Amino acid sequence: MSIRDTSAQDRSVSQPSVIGRNRTRLIAIGAGVAGLALAGWLALGWSAGSRSVDASRLRIAEVTRGDLVRDIRADGRVIAANSPTLYAVASGTVTLNVVAGDAVKQGQALAEIDSPELRSRLAQEQATLASLEAEASRAGLDAQIARSQARKALEQAEIDRTAAVRDLERNQRAFDGGAVAQVDVARAQDQLKKAELGLAQARRELQLQGQGAGLDTRNKRLLADRQRAVVTEIQRQVDALTLRAPFDGQVGQVQIAQRANVADDAPILSVVDLTRFEVEIRVPESFARDLAIGMPAQLASGSGQPFPGEVSAVSPEVVGGEVVARLRFSDKQPPGLRQNQRLSALITLDTRENVLQVERGSFVDQGGGRSAYVMDGSTAVRRPIRTGVSSLGAVEILEGLQPGDRVVVSGADQFDDADSVRVSGAP
Repeated sequence: MSIRDTSAQDRSVSQPSVIGRNRTRLIAIGAGVAGLALAGWLALGWSAGSRSVDASRLRIAEVTRGDLVRDIRADGRVIAANSPTLYAVASGTVTLNVVAGDAVKQGQALAEIDSPELRSRLAQEQATLASLEAEASRAGLDAQIARSQARKALEQAEIDRTAAVRDLERNQRAFDGGAVAQVDVARAQDQLKKAELGLAQARRELQLQGQGAGLDTRNKRLLADRQRAVVTEIQRQVDALTLRAPFDGQVGQVQIAQRANVADDAPILSVVDLTRFEVEIRVPESFARDLAIGMPAQLASGSGQPFPGEVSAVSPEVVGGEVVARLRFSDKQPPGLRQNQRLSALITLDTRENVLQVERGSFVDQGGGRSAYVMDGSTAVRRPIRTGVSSLGAVEILEGLQPGDRVVVSGADQFDDADSVRVSGAP
């Protein structure tokens, strides 16, 4: 058995030419130069910023000089300034005389409540009043009788004294003539003193009888007056069973069904004063501190004519970062307004002339108004600034920026507070 060698697989190789070796050397040198260029570009990008952010994810605005108008623009809804709700004064069955949307006049009967319990109570209290008034009249009559009897006793005592005086005078003349004894004169004197005592007692009884009868009569009349006040109040409640329109207006929301049985103090319906409408708006908390009652405003519906208005109320409570404010029409309100209709409101706080300003963005809140990223070519560089007042669309620049500077007003939260960031695709 023979072992095969590798002679059959061998082939001759020609010696490489000088031109081939030079070409290979040139390709290697070119690759090295390209690598160095790429490394230089990466180093340049690294030195320009620690990160690179696409310009399409940022909003960049230019610093300008002009008038800064501080205003508040908000959408509001029309509400009735005077829209009371009428309630049931007693439980019972309600009969509605109107429906929602009906125009009503002041004093017009809107609904009636049938309350047998209240009407029965009124009848009972009226009967009690009649009884107390009769007792007061009887007390007055008894007082007159008592005074009359006391006056009669006083007159009788005066007559008795007069008779005693005459009897004493007669006995004194007779004693002086020797016709009667001394004892008869003494007896006549005793009778006179007795008559005088009776007269004094009769006068005191007349005075006491008058005072006592007067107190009793006054007490009875006070009880009758108290009961009369109770009857007056219940009569008012019975009259209030008929719900009447407090002013000329329109029936708003009817909260019960026809012939429904309602409880005491249950809401029945509301009445809207069509001559007094206001607009309720919600403004950001940051602008609420600048709002004041009486500030001028413009109110408009869509593309309609604006109507002058003014701030009438500002809520002291902040809800969800917003404050509720009310605006009223200064002159005349637009015709055909309806409850909950949408209106736009414009409130001008103040105007600052020829100030340095830039478009308002999230950078004001992120940096607290103390720093901003300014574009330097394709690099955003962090720069300290100082801001002033702001409106919904612009913010005043006091220090740190110049007209023409380009500021990253939105999207700087992607920079992670780096001192400089490369912005790719920046114009």
